[in-house]
Amino acid sequence: MDILAEVLDRVRLGGTLLFHFELGHPWNLALPARPYALFHYLSRGSATLAFEAGPELPMTAGDFVVVTRGEPHVLFSDRATKPLPIPDIDRLPGRLGMVRHGGDAQPLATMICGNFTVALPSRGSVLELLPPVLVLKPAEDGGWLEAILQRMVSESALARPGQAVALSRLTEVLFVEVLRSWIASLGPGEGGWLGAMADPHIGPALQLIHEHPARPWTLSGLGHRVGLGRSAFSARFTRLVGQPMQGYLIARRMAEAAFLLETTDDGVARIASRVGYETATAFSKLFRRHHGLSPGRYRAVRRGDHGRGAGEVAEAEVAV
Repeated sequence: MDILAEVLDRVRLGGTLLFHFELGHPWNLALPARPYALFHYLSRGSATLAFEAGPELPMTAGDFVVVTRGEPHVLFSDRATKPLPIPDIDRLPGRLGMVRHGGDAQPLATMICGNFTVALPSRGSVLELLPPVLVLKPAEDGGWLEAILQRMVSESALARPGQAVALSRLTEVLFVEVLRSWIASLGPGEGGWLGAMADPHIGPALQLIHEHPARPWTLSGLGHRVGLGRSAFSARFTRLVGQPMQGYLIARRMAEAAFLLETTDDGVARIASRVGYETATAFSKLFRRHHGLSPGRYRAVRRGDHGRGAGEVAEAEVAV
């Protein structure tokens, strides 16, 4: 089993290219908070990215930045210039993906902006494991970044049948490549389970948990399967994954249960058994604690609200 492929497939990863900018100095763009990750690729020139709080991030040609939590931020060549909110920008007639903005002075910058979305977000999703700001430099991408993004630019330049689907698929490939590059840069103990997949002992343990979440795994039993004693396995798992093995196992079971509720018509008792619980009562209590909704309510929300997250519904119910 390819754990990363399974996780990405189940959250229904998507996204698209939002803008292709030509920017003349001075310029300043303001991006409001968004419920998804935003990415910026500076293909030419220089820029600075800044949040309401925190240090400024200088960008040079070839830099690719992902704002994983969708926090509000600005991008500029001159901070003293009045920021232009991106929702106020209009594209040039006849150039669907191109926006010209800023003054007439050099240096000229070109930048591509877009988003990554998950249609079925859940606790412990891939995006939650990423740092708030992820930066990839040109030397780190091996040339794939430019190729994918230029294909997205050409796809967005002219309206053609299937354009939205093509851009969404290209964005999926882009996100997978971003993840691969980030994972390759991680040191020991970084990146949660994404980083731990490369460990010769914990990687196989994660594989076993994902393939067989219903099994009654113990520290001793799972440690033995991957060649470590109980204590050594427990300490190594917690250090590399960022949580104890039993906590990860429960989270994995709850994720599997959520997927089954969304994609099958199995009853709660059947799903409880499939993820390792003898009674529907014990399973339902744990599921509510983990997801904030009962299994039945969770299924109704996911199937009926189309994109409105379980967390949003839970908050709405509390407010009411």
